[in-house]
Amino acid sequence: MRYLFKAAFLFGLLVMAATSARAADEFKLGNNQRIACARGLSQGRLNTATCRSYAYVFNTRTSEYFRCTVNLAVTRNNKEILSVQTDGGCMKKPRIFADDGNYSFEATETEPPNTNSFFGQGGYAIWASDNTSQKIRGCITISPGLGPDITKCLDMKFE
Repeated sequence: MRYLFKAAFLFGLLVMAATSARAADEFKLGNNQRIACARGLSQGRLNTATCRSYAYVFNTRTSEYFRCTVNLAVTRNNKEILSVQTDGGCMKKPRIFADDGNYSFEATETEPPNTNSFFGQGGYAIWASDNTSQKIRGCITISPGLGPDITKCLDMKFE
């Protein structure tokens, strides 16, 4: 009886390990991270450099994703660094496909804002495909500066 309990306990541990390993495989980091930096002069001859980078973590089963950002700002004068500040986090975004499945994805950011930027901070594109059928969806999100972000998705047709 004692061996039966040990065997059941070990089996339970193996099932838990397999389940957690499968759950860990459901989240994938996008391969297309970008960084954009800018610098400016402040009063008193202070220089400030700011950098921002985005990455995407995608749930390959549900097609939900997180858009993550990290920011760094460094302020210095002619002789020394006066401050270093960082912040960031991840924001959950809605599903790309309505049903659970087995999906792959890719994401990319627009160029940093410049004089040609019509919609404020720009935006990003997400591409997601079903690994078990010929189905792909492209989504573009822009930040117009007035109101919430605008996202539109389109299913691709194979001709």
